[in-house]
Amino acid sequence: MKTRIKELRTAAHMTQQQLAELVHVSSRTIISIEKGQYNPSLMLAYRMALVFGVTVEELCCLAENKAWEDAEFENLP
Repeated sequence: MKTRIKELRTAAHMTQQQLAELVHVSSRTIISIEKGQYNPSLMLAYRMALVFGVTVEELCCLAENKAWEDAEFENLP
């Protein structure tokens, strides 16, 4: 799942460690999310959205991700 977390974090001049502390997770969790190795839980996404002043939908690029998934399902045999 694509997210805007790294983009928003860097725009806020925030380190991964600072974001991790604000949302009560390890910096390793933030690193994994930004690398696309881990999807945040709904509650974690909500906490990050509050930090950045955006919606969960914007944070997680839900419209883009839905369009991508819809296209993938259309191409199934």
